[in-house]
Amino acid sequence: MTAQRYDRVARLLHWLIGALLLAQIAFGFLLDDIAPRNTPARAGVINLHKSLGMLLGLLILARLLWRLTHKPPPWLPSLPRWQQRAAHWGHVLLYVCMVTMPLSGYVASNFSKHGVKFFGTPLAPWGPELPEVYKFFNGVHVVTAFVFSALIVGHVLAAISHLLARDGTLHRISLAPDTESDDR
Repeated sequence: MTAQRYDRVARLLHWLIGALLLAQIAFGFLLDDIAPRNTPARAGVINLHKSLGMLLGLLILARLLWRLTHKPPPWLPSLPRWQQRAAHWGHVLLYVCMVTMPLSGYVASNFSKHGVKFFGTPLAPWGPELPEVYKFFNGVHVVTAFVFSALIVGHVLAAISHLLARDGTLHRISLAPDTESDDR
């Protein structure tokens, strides 16, 4: 019998990365409130955001590798074809944002005068200080945060609709313990 749920690792990575991404995106949007520009606290807060982003980026790469090497369960037969297509493309775009956002932030930082400090330890920059390159990649980082946020809202709304429909879709990714027929 084909498993109707994602495997345990995929489910754990989904919820862990989802929660961490929500926290990191909120942190990014609140940076100016937490530590206003041109204040002594700004550098430490920005470097914490960068450090957490790098760790999250590595976790995202692990998730992407897991996803590429582990086939997802088949679509539920009750799910209309249009919802299957929407879910497929929504997930593709979520993965694109998951990779683009931390990568663009990291690349931007390597072309700034501040560079990257990983939890206080300076990392050797591999790019020279180029304000225009920094501005471009930082712009990609910020725009991706807004696009990503919209996609996440759509993802959550779709999940709520499946919850209300009680169609079994959420069970596929839930952290609920496996039953005899799951993951076998």
